[in-house]
Amino acid sequence: MSVPSLPPATFITTYDALCQLVEQLSQETLIALDTESNSMHAYRGRVCLIQLSTREKDYIIDPLAITDMQPLGQLLVAPSIEKIFHAAEYDLICMQRDFGFSIINVFDTMLASRLLGVPHVGLADVLAAHFGVKPDKRHQLDDWGERPLPEESLIYAQMDTHYLPSLRDELRTELVDAHLLEEATEIFRDLQYIDVEEKQFDPDGYWKIGRPRALNRREMTYLREFYLIRDAIAQEEDVPPYKIMSNKAMVKLAQRPPTNFRDLFNMRELSPKYVREYGEDILNAAERGEQGKAPRPPRTPRKDPVMIDRYSALHAWRKGLAEERGIDSSLILPKSLLWQIAEQLPTSRQHLSQITGMGPWRMDRYGEDILAITQHLKG
Repeated sequence: MSVPSLPPATFITTYDALCQLVEQLSQETLIALDTESNSMHAYRGRVCLIQLSTREKDYIIDPLAITDMQPLGQLLVAPSIEKIFHAAEYDLICMQRDFGFSIINVFDTMLASRLLGVPHVGLADVLAAHFGVKPDKRHQLDDWGERPLPEESLIYAQMDTHYLPSLRDELRTELVDAHLLEEATEIFRDLQYIDVEEKQFDPDGYWKIGRPRALNRREMTYLREFYLIRDAIAQEEDVPPYKIMSNKAMVKLAQRPPTNFRDLFNMRELSPKYVREYGEDILNAAERGEQGKAPRPPRTPRKDPVMIDRYSALHAWRKGLAEERGIDSSLILPKSLLWQIAEQLPTSRQHLSQITGMGPWRMDRYGEDILAITQHLKG
């Protein structure tokens, strides 16, 4: 098993080249896609590469060099073109967040593998099993926002889509043979309904760090200040907050607040670089913690207990069915669909079929079971 030699990919770095590529690919019946983001290296991650493959060629698009990516969105909503991903959800979230893209007609090779009962569904494992090739996983941690990117990184990115058309063919055949293709198609269709929530900084997020570690109120006061200054420094440096200081480091600071630079430099968990540049800010945060008023825990919105009972009944049914079939319960119905059913509580097939995600296959297979539960709950 080895890293293969691939034919050179075509690099797309201008708007005009992107438009030409979109026009060219509009005649294809399928394209494979993947993205690379720099979320492990920036305060706010963004899509830094988009890889595409047809059955004959590989392309790498540089969205950092192209100011308008909208032409690519035309391909993603073309119903005649099947879009192949491996673990599509994160890629679709990132592309919707950064470019506003929607998508239809998806084939997800990871979801197909899970439905077929494959035990290890990571792309490296699946490619090794089907084609005897092994991507270099070390490149998963690359900074994809770096320019120029090393050749080894670009080859790794190219591999992520190069084999997907052939992998799709093999998995589709297996799905047909196992009489699972119709079910898989509805599972893939769920990817169209992903709702991206804008991720915002939570000023009360430190409670999730301090509570499990049983910090007292005074320690929580310090933790709040270190949590806030960490985020401010991370924004200024454009790095993820954990690279400024880990949760473990903040807890340690809260339990033993520093009073001088020596205290900070003696902490192994803190980067000397950031201590030199921001030590004064961290010490000021400690002083605010010393003088500050102990915070009150935020109020957590509680779900309607009636809704929780409904959801629990549906969840128990889903879990039992998944165990009976030997597949992950999320493949039966996604959690979001369970909540929709719990909220609407349909008692007729017509009403149930109108809920987004309840396609013909699911209606035929699960409709009567679901209606028995909802009618019991309503009664």
